Order: sequence, then C-alpha cells, then structure tokens
Amino acid sequence: MDWYSSIFEVIDMRSFSNLWFWIVLAVVWSSASHWVMGIPYDLVVRARRIGGQVEIDLLDIVRIHTNRILLIVDMSGTILLAFGCFLFTGLATLGFYYGVEFAQAVFLLLFPLTLVLVVNIVHARRLRRQELTLESVSKTIARCRLYTQIIGMISILVTSFWGMYQNISIGVLG
Repeated sequence: MDWYSSIFEVIDMRSFSNLWFWIVLAVVWSSASHWVMGIPYDLVVRARRIGGQVEIDLLDIVRIHTNRILLIVDMSGTILLAFGCFLFTGLATLGFYYGVEFAQAVFLLLFPLTLVLVVNIVHARRLRRQELTLESVSKTIARCRLYTQIIGMISILVTSFWGMYQNISIGVLG
C-alpha cells in the first residue's frame, strides 16, 4: 500500500461521513463564539467581575482590535470582498452544481463565518462611534457574541441536515 492511498483512507474525501469534519465544525464555532472580534470573552467576564487593571486591559484590547478590524476593512475591504465572492462562487459551483462533496463541506463551513465577519465589522464601527466604557463595551461584545452564536446554531443545523441528506442519498444510491 502506498502512502497516497493510506492518507486518503485516513482522510476520507466524503466529508459529511467523516468524523474529522464534524470535529472541525464544532471547534470552529466554539472558537468563533469565544473569540468575539478577536477578544476572548472570558476577559469581558473577568473585567465585569474584577474591574481595575483587567478593565483597563479590556478597554485597551477592544480599542486595538476595533482599530485593526476597521483599518483592514477600509484599506483592503474591496479586494477581500472580491476574493471572497470568487472563492464562494467557485466552492458553490463545484459543490452544488457539480456535486463535489468536499467543496460543499468547505462552503458550509466557511460561508457562515463571513456573516460573523460582517457582524464583527458592524459592531466594531459601533464601538468606534461611542465612548469606550466597561458598560458599553461589554454590552456590545455580548450582543456580537449572541449574534455569532445564533449564526453558528443555524449553520450547524443546516450543515447537519445537508450532511444527513448526502449520507442517506449516497447510502441509497451507492
């Protein structure tokens, strides 16, 4: 047995029947829910509970990440949007028109993250317009986290239904 076939035996390209895909899906949404706008949510909770230096650290990191996100969007947002449209059009065409299951899986994994990115940009703009206080920052980040979790739940539901449909249809046909 050569190494090429053993690698593809371990990493099954039929993504929806592969345990690794579901592990990656869970880790991606868990991380997206914890790292809101690049800020760990436990820092927000600690700043509310403890205050003092942790609160100052939170406000500093929020200011830094807000400025960073908005600088990237303002400087190269159009190029990133064009690249994203190209990538997702290619994945959707390969996956749903030509039936490549790996492209379907990557599309269902990455496309909802673009919605989370839009939510992060909207909340970063909101944070820039207001004075950074612990109350306003924690409220905005909590709302951003809630929207991220809602997008994640819908994404996991849709991906699960589509994966079950693919596994059942391949099981019936194959």
